Amino acid sequence: MTLNTQGAAASLAPAARAVDVLGGDLTEASLRRHLHGIPGVDAVGLEQRAATLATRSIKTSSKVWALDTIIGLIDLTTLEGADTPGKVRSLAAKGMNPDPGDPGTPRVAALCVYGDMVPYALGALGAAHGTPGGGDGRIAVAAVATAFPSGRASLAVKLADTADAVAAGADEIDMVIDRGAFLSGRYGLVFDEIVAVREACRRDDGSYAHLKVILETGELNTYDNVRRASWLAILAGADFIKTSTGKVSPAATLPVTLSMLEVVRDWHRLTGERIGVKPAGGIRSSKDAIRYLVAVAETVGVEWLRPELFRFGASSLLNDVLLQRQKLTTGHYSGPDYVTID
Repeated sequence: MTLNTQGAAASLAPAARAVDVLGGDLTEASLRRHLHGIPGVDAVGLEQRAATLATRSIKTSSKVWALDTIIGLIDLTTLEGADTPGKVRSLAAKGMNPDPGDPGTPRVAALCVYGDMVPYALGALGAAHGTPGGGDGRIAVAAVATAFPSGRASLAVKLADTADAVAAGADEIDMVIDRGAFLSGRYGLVFDEIVAVREACRRDDGSYAHLKVILETGELNTYDNVRRASWLAILAGADFIKTSTGKVSPAATLPVTLSMLEVVRDWHRLTGERIGVKPAGGIRSSKDAIRYLVAVAETVGVEWLRPELFRFGASSLLNDVLLQRQKLTTGHYSGPDYVTID
C-alpha cells in the first residue's frame, strides 16, 4: 500500500468506517475537516468529572465483584528486553491460576508479550488459550507490534512485524501510531498506516486478529489531540483504542481515559458499534482500578465491563488485587510475599 504523502487532495486508503462517516470524499482534506470539526474538550470540566468519579465508593458487598471483574479484564504484561521463554511461561501460569490458595479466582483476559514470545505464551497456556469473556476462562495472547514502543520504522517493517506475530498465533495486535506524523498534522499518513496494519492482521482463513491502537497519550500533549487521535484510530478500523505503551510518562490517567470513553460513547451513538478501550501503564492499585470501573460504567455503561470491550494493561496491578481479595476473604492483610512476583 502507498501511504498518503501527496497533500490534502490525495486519496486515503479505503476503510469502511471512514467511508460511512466521511462519504466517498475520502481524502486528507476531508479527514482533516472532520477531525478539526470535532468540538474541543472542556479540560476543566473533564478533570472535574474525573475527580468526582474518583471519589465514588463501592459497598463491601460489591467489592468482591469489582476485584474479580478487574482480574478478568487484565492483559497481564511483560514487555522487557530481558524477557525469556521461562518468564513468559511463569506469566502464563500466573494468568491461569492467579491465587493458588483460591481456585475460584478468575483468570486474566490475556497475556501481552513481544511477538517473538507468542509461541511460548501459546504453548504455556495450552487448552486455556482462547477468546476471553465466554465464561470458560480462556486467555488470549496479545502481541505488541509496529516497532513498539517508538513506532520509528518503515511501513514495511511495521507490517512484517505485525504479520509475523499473527502468523505465530497472536489473537490480538497492539500497534503504536506514528506520533510524529500526528503531531505535525499528517493525519492521512497515520490513518493509512492503521488501515495497512489492520489488513496485516488478516489470517489465512480470512478472519482478523483484533487490533488495539496505542495513541501514546503522554506524547499527544492535549485532550483535544487525544480526542482527535481516538476518532482517527476508530475511523481507520481500530477494535480498541489504548492509552499508552507504558514506556512514556505520563501513561494512563483517569481524565485521558475518560476522554477516550466519551469518544467511544459518541461513536456508539452515531453508528451502534462498540469499540473497546484499554488504559495501560501506571495503574497499580485496586483502588485506582476501581475508579476506572466507575468511569466506564458512568460513561459508556456496565455492558463495557467485559474483556471484549475493556482491558487494563498491567503487570503489577494483579498482585494488589489479589492481596485485597485475600483481605476480604480472611479479614486481614497478607504480606506481599503471599503473591508471586513476575
